[in-house]
Amino acid sequence: MMDTFTGTGTALVTPFKASDQSIDFEALEKLIEFQIENKVDFLLSLGTTAETATMSHEERHQVYNFTREKINGRVPLMVGFGGNNTAEVIKHLKEADLKGVDGILSVVPYYSKPTQEGIFQHFMAIAKASPVPIMLYNVPGRCGANMDAETTIRLFNASDKFIGIKEASGDIDQVKQIIENASDNKTILSGDDAVIYDVCKVGGKGVISVMANAFPAKTVQLTNNCMAKSVGSEKEQDSYAELIELLFKEGNPAGVKAFLHQKGIIKNVLRLPLVPVSDETYKEISNF
Repeated sequence: MMDTFTGTGTALVTPFKASDQSIDFEALEKLIEFQIENKVDFLLSLGTTAETATMSHEERHQVYNFTREKINGRVPLMVGFGGNNTAEVIKHLKEADLKGVDGILSVVPYYSKPTQEGIFQHFMAIAKASPVPIMLYNVPGRCGANMDAETTIRLFNASDKFIGIKEASGDIDQVKQIIENASDNKTILSGDDAVIYDVCKVGGKGVISVMANAFPAKTVQLTNNCMAKSVGSEKEQDSYAELIELLFKEGNPAGVKAFLHQKGIIKNVLRLPLVPVSDETYKEISNF
């Protein structure tokens, strides 16, 4: 299990139809095949990049069930199950058919700003309910709360259900502290395309990537080189700085959806409160 989610994982966008903003399953299949053809190591369905917050409970089940069916075991599948209502997360887990799902990604409770003890108890309750392994997700920029290294290690030691963490705090010292104190069977991943090199340099085992949606082969190459600590991998990371800045210039997944639209894979449609990038940024993307 320790190698199931190493390397490059793509945090899949959810394509929507231009006519009524319903889920575009034909485009989603095209995106899944694009990822697998370009040899990503695993796929994440229903992450933040998927605009999961705008989906109904039924739509979420439709998306990950469809994704699981189309993957058909060719690469591991991770599915997002998180929230700031612990009881509701557990209820959804118990209702879900997780056969063929290799693990879930569960984010630190957002908006509520729980204490470290609250975060710990939240995840322990999820661990008790989850039939599959759990990848923790720390992203204080979105959640308003940081899960510190001590809490992460405490969780790792408290339950074997926790197989690793997607670390998007931006604090490499915190990432390093986790890696130095975690057992070898835990997987520490970058949650940010801009710091794949930095996280791998201190012992990280890959990335859950937004960039890989539109540039899977390049992201796989970059991540593999960073994991191997290849000569020149730092410069390779730096070479993507402009692209990554453009991806996130007007928020995620607006940037990557614009790139995917220009590649003919999806329509350039987002659900409110998110909107497509401005004409100016779209032109910058088309000239990239």
